[in-house]
Amino acid sequence: MEEVKSEVALANKFFEDFNVLKKEISKVIIGQDEVVNLLLTSIFCQGHSLLVGVPGLAKTLLISTISSALDLKFNRIQFTPDLMPSDILGAETLDKDRNFKFIQGPIFANIILADEINRTPPKTQAALLEAMQEYAVTVAGQTFQLQKPFFVLATQNPIEQEGTYPLPEAQLDRFLFNIQLTYPSFESEIDIVKGTTTDEQKIVNKVLGAEEVLAYQHLVRRVPVADNVVEYAVNLVHKTRVDSERAPSITKEYVEWGAGPRASQNLIIAAKCNALLNNKYSPDIEDVKAVAKPILRHRIVRNFKAEAEGITIDKLIEELL
Repeated sequence: MEEVKSEVALANKFFEDFNVLKKEISKVIIGQDEVVNLLLTSIFCQGHSLLVGVPGLAKTLLISTISSALDLKFNRIQFTPDLMPSDILGAETLDKDRNFKFIQGPIFANIILADEINRTPPKTQAALLEAMQEYAVTVAGQTFQLQKPFFVLATQNPIEQEGTYPLPEAQLDRFLFNIQLTYPSFESEIDIVKGTTTDEQKIVNKVLGAEEVLAYQHLVRRVPVADNVVEYAVNLVHKTRVDSERAPSITKEYVEWGAGPRASQNLIIAAKCNALLNNKYSPDIEDVKAVAKPILRHRIVRNFKAEAEGITIDKLIEELL
């Protein structure tokens, strides 16, 4: 009984800290509440996120502000066509005594901004794969563990496709969320212009440290979930697969490939976190629906007919919910 009480107390503390965290972030980031919610959810779920948006929407400022509020080490990597894996992971060099010494690359931080990840060739993109999945990197046969918490936010520009290298499906599947960053509303943009054209510096207070983030990550995993919620999530993923007996006619008509088992796992873990952030102690079907779009939109491949008729991924997901 005491253990249950302590878990409830920790869940309540998580809810309070999350709201304080959002308040601190909102000092700098205006009018992107849903994006901030999803990014923080991704961090507390031990996941990574892909942020898709046009230039100038403060993607770098957003993630650096979050890292400041979380008191975590932040590194930004600008992906370019000539970037090599060693530029990310680090490399061995000879010291003054002619001994090999490993120099850590920018991947050795808590929060990594992989800016315009689709501008670099697959060889360099793949350098992130082991780090994202295994929380370790291997250089010259030696494995180096990364410090936890570890979170990768990769950004893509949806406008310019010339000279880019689309992420392979295997790498896309390693991102918990695909977050669409849209233009701010008229009112929000007025506030942005007012807030960024003065000499005033916004101070973001530190709310949580690495230990608290890790504790909340473990708390999210311990949240109980009812069987009917798990069944709904798995059924939703099966409905995206053309060869599944549960697939509706819209899937058979417009989908080339559906989501894999990792989507089912991510729906449940994100629903658990979403429940805690809404001051609930267990997720329901509404929590699964709340995270379905960012989890499924990069795991479903439309066929030619869907593209020709202008059927978007989000529209397909709405029909399946």
